[in-house]
Amino acid sequence: MRTLINMDEKQIRELDRLARNQNRSRASVVRDAVSDYLQRQTTDARKDAFGLWGRRKVDGLAYQEKMRGEW
Repeated sequence: MRTLINMDEKQIRELDRLARNQNRSRASVVRDAVSDYLQRQTTDARKDAFGLWGRRKVDGLAYQEKMRGEW
């Protein structure tokens, strides 16, 4: 699928320099950059969702028992 994006001249120059240095096409570099960005966003969201309890200083089972004891 093709997509049009607007970039300033400096971004285009840097992108072309990077593509030339890696002997790749501009499109290939952009695809990899987008893939990398999407993976980092997904990884960050997963860390936030599943790592919240890890920041606590209390044992999870002890906390659960304490909370249930208050019922």
